Amino acid sequence: MAFESLTERLQQAMSKLRRKGKVSEADVKEMMREIRLALLEADVNLQVVKEFTKNVRERAVGVEVLESLSPAQQIVKIVDEELTKTLGSETVGIEKSPKIPTIIMMAGLQGAGKTTFAGKLANHLIKTENARPLMIAGDVYRPAAIDQLKVLGQQLDVPVFDMGTDVSPVEIVRQGLALAWEKKNDYVLIDTAGRLHIDENLMEELKQIKDLAQPNEILLVVDAMTGQDAVNVAESFNQQLGITGVVITKLDGDTRGGAALSIRQVTGAPIKFTGTGEKLTDLEVFHPDRMSSRILGMGDMLTLIEKAQQDYDEKKAEELAQKMKENSFDFNDFVEQIDQVMGMGPIEDLLKMIPGMSQMPGIENVKVDPKQIARQKAMVYSMTPAERENPDLLNPSRRRRIAAGSGNSVVEVNRMIKQFKESRKMMQQMSKGNMNIPGMDQMFGGGVKGKLGKMAMNRMVKKQKKKKKKRK
Repeated sequence: MAFESLTERLQQAMSKLRRKGKVSEADVKEMMREIRLALLEADVNLQVVKEFTKNVRERAVGVEVLESLSPAQQIVKIVDEELTKTLGSETVGIEKSPKIPTIIMMAGLQGAGKTTFAGKLANHLIKTENARPLMIAGDVYRPAAIDQLKVLGQQLDVPVFDMGTDVSPVEIVRQGLALAWEKKNDYVLIDTAGRLHIDENLMEELKQIKDLAQPNEILLVVDAMTGQDAVNVAESFNQQLGITGVVITKLDGDTRGGAALSIRQVTGAPIKFTGTGEKLTDLEVFHPDRMSSRILGMGDMLTLIEKAQQDYDEKKAEELAQKMKENSFDFNDFVEQIDQVMGMGPIEDLLKMIPGMSQMPGIENVKVDPKQIARQKAMVYSMTPAERENPDLLNPSRRRRIAAGSGNSVVEVNRMIKQFKESRKMMQQMSKGNMNIPGMDQMFGGGVKGKLGKMAMNRMVKKQKKKKKKRK
């Protein structure tokens, strides 16, 4: 993820405080120096760094903090709160029109990922609101932009309006909107052209589209990999177009992530979504408090729960829970579970959303090889239906046949069966309420019932309740 190096540096800076019983003003000063360097290395805007460190320092050196029973925890809490504030304090969703359609216009430089984001947003709206969006192909300059949008539309079964490359984008938008009103689409997503840099022609065209469409949202799509320049781009687009929100793409890449920490503060425009991969499902609503928790290595259980709810079939989950309880979990369930978990994203990223996990030694080296997963599935598919349902049938001769059929060694087959049986045993313990499984203490600082897991979960749930109350 983009914030890995920043997370590591901030944790190192704050871990020194955690080891101290009492914290002096000099300790705070030293920590702030390290935090300042970490933020600058992550490509955070200098002015944002200055303001952030100033705010934290002023709050952290107060008497009520330094003389409290747990000053280190208080200071970590202050850093978390100020980081959340820098990122935008509250989650800001799509501004919906009181009458359909809600019109959303995408803007940004060429290569930022506007067209892909249009497809991801359409998918998100369909899944969360059962919406009927229409996409308008307004990029007539980039080769294959229209074809790309059409392919995305086919995958999602979403209509795409285009008039080729010989008609002006303004006219395309005019006729596309007329079609949306006629067909009563509840959302219109306008994909616009970009340039390699900001120029007068680009801005003039975007202003004309804005004047015609009167969009409810103008979302600026910026590439996290452009680093500090993304802030300059956002500032320029905001001054000339008046953007209502920002989308940061490629946040899954090996980037420093400083743009996400700077854009909100510099432009005043909220970050609304982040792109975390290439698939149409790789789009996350931006929650400042959750992102702050991730950056500080405190996990993000709410997003993990939401991912599980989104990707897991409730009926299947209930059946699985029953099978765990009865100890009838078999290899068919094993493969089904693998597919569902893998659909939620890379395992190593999911693990880091669990509170306390990012502080485990060696967690940064945890990588799940998709090829290894494919090999395990091949072993299961080489079993007979009876063997999949009853793993106890797998005697040595059957294991040799499975190894030959799946292209693996007998040793690998034995290892996989052993892992399966251990997993089944663990799941049965969990289903009976025995959560203190060996190894979980290190994960959660005292088991799932331990303080760290409880504190992080309670903190996030409280924040979520407050947000719901405000929305009501």
